[in-house]
Amino acid sequence: MLTYFRYANGKIEQLEFSAERLNEVEGALHWVDLEQPTPEEAAVLKDVFHFHPLAIEDCLEDVHHPKLDEYDGYVFAVVHGIRFDAPTEEFVTRELDIFLSPTCLVTHHKGPMRSISAARDQCGRGLQTAVPRGTGFLLHAILDQMFEHYFPSLDAIEDKIQLLQVECFEKPTTDTLAKVFALRRDVMTLRRICLPQREIMHRLARGDYPGITDKAAIYFRDIYDNLYRIVDAAMQYQDLVQGTMDAYLSSVNNRLNETMKRLTVISALLMPLTLITGIYGMNFEFMPELQWRYGYVAVLAVMATMCAVLIYWFKKKQWI
Repeated sequence: MLTYFRYANGKIEQLEFSAERLNEVEGALHWVDLEQPTPEEAAVLKDVFHFHPLAIEDCLEDVHHPKLDEYDGYVFAVVHGIRFDAPTEEFVTRELDIFLSPTCLVTHHKGPMRSISAARDQCGRGLQTAVPRGTGFLLHAILDQMFEHYFPSLDAIEDKIQLLQVECFEKPTTDTLAKVFALRRDVMTLRRICLPQREIMHRLARGDYPGITDKAAIYFRDIYDNLYRIVDAAMQYQDLVQGTMDAYLSSVNNRLNETMKRLTVISALLMPLTLITGIYGMNFEFMPELQWRYGYVAVLAVMATMCAVLIYWFKKKQWI
């Protein structure tokens, strides 16, 4: 889906996009958003805007690390939004590709993004928020909302860590370890994308790039401050998850020690009986079972039953 907005003569219009629209009004500002574009829509990156082939390649393919490259007259950036869906415990990242020039902003993403949808909604209703001040301010408005959406996800991750810590101390299972590893992977992904994004915002805050004026650069410093907090939280979560894993291993080891104590007591009780039967054997003259026709089958059934009872008991006690 291709969405095109143009700001000219004091108003924002949503128009059908064409190459001629870019030159119809002198001094106009343009925003082209490509959400899950068709090959024909994605072709505008090359045929209309003539962006560098390397930038287009990074745009159309998945780039798992944020980046910022400067080309002749525009900059290309890759950033990532996140969402931690607490009901399904699913950590999702969404890539946003950005082409920014003094008069044009092109955004590309392979799925819906809340920050883009909010900006499109404002522009569609003709609300002149950041657009009249330049493409840099429009980019700031989008990125600011995107990184603001990080904080509810961070709270959800922190709540998940606390729940896992309680589970590790009270009733750890093999599923608990799988949850810890999954959360550890999510936190590492969060840190991996946030660290370079903080550096990208720091570079944009210097105002040395096309489309980023000195006035707009000041606002990117606020995003940098938010990312500094996000990175700091990600590092703290990484330590908490590692501590949770250590607590799980410690709890499991303690339970294993207790189980070994109980089994040792049972073994100690059975050792004298085993010793006596080993010395004297079972070759007594008066044993009624020796002449019983079904004695052999009955002994096998008793042994199988005892094994089943012991396995059930061990599982009930969570010893195995």
